Amino acid sequence: MAQLIFTQQLARFLPVPQVASDAGDLRTALEQAFTEQPRLRSYVLDEQGHLRANVVIFIDGQRTRERQRLDDALQPESQVYILQALSGG
Repeated sequence: MAQLIFTQQLARFLPVPQVASDAGDLRTALEQAFTEQPRLRSYVLDEQGHLRANVVIFIDGQRTRERQRLDDALQPESQVYILQALSGG
């Protein structure tokens, strides 16, 4: 199963589960994670259901480019890292 790993930047605000998912695409896997931790949705997605500007997702070491549909394919062994980008100086 694909593994969704939420990094520690998000853990500062709420409990973040590590989710094993058999979903074939990123959006479906994220929805499974949001079922486990509903408050997580607002940290990851905006009001239109698009990836927030300050959130970055890597699938198997490659940064996702599609921020609206979130239809990137997942393989059974995929590692998905969801992190909040840090800004400031």
